[in-house]
Amino acid sequence: MKMNFGGVIEEVMTREEFPLEKAREVLKNETIAVIGYGVQGPGQACNLRDNGFNVIVGQRQGKTYDKAVADGWVPGKTLFSIEEAAMKGTIICMLLSDAAQMQQWPNIKPHLTAGKTLYFSHGFAITWNDRTGVVPPKDVDVIMVAPKGSGTSLRTMFLEGRGLNSSYAVYQDASGKALDKVLAFGIGIGSGYLFETTFKREAISDLTGERGSLMGAIQGLLLAQYEVLRENGHTPSEAFNETVEELTQSLMPLFAQRGMDWMYANCSTTAQRGALDWMGPFHDAIKPVVKKLYESVKSGNEAQISIDSNSRPDYREGLAKELADLRNSEMWQTGAVVRKLRPENN
Repeated sequence: MKMNFGGVIEEVMTREEFPLEKAREVLKNETIAVIGYGVQGPGQACNLRDNGFNVIVGQRQGKTYDKAVADGWVPGKTLFSIEEAAMKGTIICMLLSDAAQMQQWPNIKPHLTAGKTLYFSHGFAITWNDRTGVVPPKDVDVIMVAPKGSGTSLRTMFLEGRGLNSSYAVYQDASGKALDKVLAFGIGIGSGYLFETTFKREAISDLTGERGSLMGAIQGLLLAQYEVLRENGHTPSEAFNETVEELTQSLMPLFAQRGMDWMYANCSTTAQRGALDWMGPFHDAIKPVVKKLYESVKSGNEAQISIDSNSRPDYREGLAKELADLRNSEMWQTGAVVRKLRPENN
């Protein structure tokens, strides 16, 4: 259906137009092999299974393999090694991390025989395949459904009867049926509505978003405000509540449901005046940083940084230290205490 997004008309696909019954019919003869059971794998695999699709999982031995077993995947029946799942699957779902996709590609590519479908939930490997080496053969369909959230959210919202919005794209249509396949897959994993993109646009917007407002920028903004409050004598509890807790627990759910315009209209006149006055300076200060970030992503520089970083032998050790430093910072140690004090935890 056509929707008006602030004066821009976009075509979106909903469950009314492409019902689950139609999705099952499109994929009824397919064996969906979910390769990787880390971030997106569990949510997509379990949702597809619960919706009646034929799903198997490919995962290396270890803690993640054990999690798959705990989720009901049966070794030798619905749970296999990566190579065996790729061999058995007619739709091979690359839900490994970007680094692991590069590592495992030589093991998976031989099983991409003519007529199969290669599926992604992120455009990284294909968009920068001159760097990743992930170049699919010409006789397979290459499609993508990219949920706009974590695999955990995808699963939680599915169990609640809701859906996480997803983008979709067709990179290669060898069968002439790739569009129906990708839409069926999007409905099958429990998407709210589906909007069209390309592999390149998805990869660029995704890397920009996670480095920007979704994670990198929000952490930088929160920390800056927390530090200024602390430097001026405010207690950790006060600084955290005014910076993080009120935002996440009170305001975000409201403007997620009704919009920031509603939030502005329904706060105190003092808050209204201050928010209206200061949104401009924040916008003007931040937009040049976002432009610089976007150009770094678009040029492939951010992709190369990720590839180089993930390729270092000591990558995991260094990452663990950086994450520990974040976790052990005063702001997030304060956050841990504040979360324990929430009424639902007492």
